[in-house]
Amino acid sequence: QGRVREKVYGKQKIYFADQEQLPAASDAELRGLDGEIATRSGQLQALQQSCRHMEAELKDLNSSMTTPEIAKEIEALRKDCASYTEKLERIKSATNHVTPEEKEKVCREQQLYRREWRRRKRMATELLDAILEGYPKSKKQFFEEVGIETDEDHGVVLPATV
Repeated sequence: QGRVREKVYGKQKIYFADQEQLPAASDAELRGLDGEIATRSGQLQALQQSCRHMEAELKDLNSSMTTPEIAKEIEALRKDCASYTEKLERIKSATNHVTPEEKEKVCREQQLYRREWRRRKRMATELLDAILEGYPKSKKQFFEEVGIETDEDHGVVLPATV
């Protein structure tokens, strides 16, 4: 009937409606359609923005806790608070407090022992270095032969000063 036309591109054929049979649109109609397209595009943008905003709000609401969950959480926190308060009261009412004098004495003893540890470790290191000067093998081999275990072998570190 002549309503459909055919175009051949190599091995492909394209069929389309014959536009010569359609009435030609005037410039005023085209401008009106362009204006309507612009209006609809603006509406589409506004709706898409609104949709993104609502999806973000929905995501926030879905990730937040519900009222029953919040009530359970509050109850659990109150129980924790009560147990910590009770524990604090037990600690405050305990009669076996350490006096400042006892604490100072323990700190002085710790400093003394730490100083002695450093001094002895330094003496042992100096002695072993002197022996190793004339020893033909490595330090590690010497330690294995003699059976010396260092602090580092056992992961022991000197405590920091208080």
